[in-house]
Amino acid sequence: MTALQGRDVLGLADLSADEIHELLHLAIQLKTGQVNLRCNKVLGLLFYKASTRTRVSFSVAMYQLGGQVIDLNPNVTQVGRGEPVVDTARVLDRYLDILAIRTFEQKELETFAEYAQIPIINALTDLEHPCQVLADLLTIQECFGSLAGATVVYLGDGNNVAHSLMVGCALMGMNVRVATPSTYQPNSLIVDRAKQLAVNSEVTITDDPKAAVKGANVIYTDVWASMGQEASADARIPVFLPYQVNEQLLSLAAKDAIVLHCLPAHRGEEITDEVMEGSRSRIWDQAENRMHAQKALLASLLGAD
Repeated sequence: MTALQGRDVLGLADLSADEIHELLHLAIQLKTGQVNLRCNKVLGLLFYKASTRTRVSFSVAMYQLGGQVIDLNPNVTQVGRGEPVVDTARVLDRYLDILAIRTFEQKELETFAEYAQIPIINALTDLEHPCQVLADLLTIQECFGSLAGATVVYLGDGNNVAHSLMVGCALMGMNVRVATPSTYQPNSLIVDRAKQLAVNSEVTITDDPKAAVKGANVIYTDVWASMGQEASADARIPVFLPYQVNEQLLSLAAKDAIVLHCLPAHRGEEITDEVMEGSRSRIWDQAENRMHAQKALLASLLGAD
């Protein structure tokens, strides 16, 4: 994966289909112990948003590669006191080998990438969540053996996960259907981009959850109110209730369909306990795969050997 060395990953469209295939292949090799890559490098985590899976999976992945991790908590560094992004980016560039950022605005991520020479990874913004979808694709591939031609349905808010999922599925030749209330649809620019990238596959936006789920291979959901939207959470519940992943809705999918959720989950809202703990759930495999996919990404961007 020398082609990725030194590059930024700000969104899934920064990667080609071949590069994603190679990343997933490397992730499987790392997961199964077929290869043992090492790199004596330092990863910085600059997280403006709370995190469990992203923080822990990145840290463990880097430690397993033989590297080190520095937690750049904004509350105890100068970025929390208003130091300009351009200044922070230039300084961290002198200390670190790679930087994963979890923040609100995509523009802030782009500014870091502009002023720092080290690789910058999008660990989540309000626009995209590419590392999550690399793990999703890895999980789907493990379940079905291949990706091309599979149909993935996303139910709920047209958020950052929906955006990256559309792009990722389009790149990999998968059909993706996003079912969401008409006033919560995904960013139209991302939808257009996904449709442009789609090869022998379809990108569909609908407000009909039952039609979307019919015959699908993967049913995917996320919380109805993302970080920063907590004030509107209660008001969203009746709007999104028809999109809940429950046994009745799941019965419309393919017989071998699996269920995914990027977590954390609000059980009883976007997904029922019965489905989350049921035989079709691959949610815990999906969560584990965050570490393996990100380890492959870190190794490729850093040139581990």
